[in-house]
Amino acid sequence: MILLDSRRPPVAVRAATGLWIGAVALGAVETVIVVGAGQAGENPLFGVLFRCVVYAAAVLTALRMRAGRRWARIALAVVLGIVGTLSLVIEPISWLADGNSLSAATADADLTWWAITAARTLHVAAVWAAVPLMFTGSANQYFRKHR
Repeated sequence: MILLDSRRPPVAVRAATGLWIGAVALGAVETVIVVGAGQAGENPLFGVLFRCVVYAAAVLTALRMRAGRRWARIALAVVLGIVGTLSLVIEPISWLADGNSLSAATADADLTWWAITAARTLHVAAVWAAVPLMFTGSANQYFRKHR
């Protein structure tokens, strides 16, 4: 049995928190790049404001998760781990399903395309790393103690 200091979250929970905050930071970077490159449409204000609200909620929820709140762990896993991931991957998957070529896209890619792709890829990787960490044995024990 693993003994935990009940005042301090286990490494898995602390790492998951850092990954969630990193995912938010990467999402913000992607937003800045998209808006700065003029790729956010005619009126990007709504999209930027929406992302700001989502990112603020994600950070606050990650901090509540770190404090042992089970609802926050579930919210992060379901809302951002599943729905959020789908929102990030549906566009590229649809683009590929429409018959576009990844090799042609990368051959014609500029720095903006690479920066957006890198930010989004790392963002998704951070989420996919954070979710399983929140459900490790030490994390489960930590959340049981904070009922």
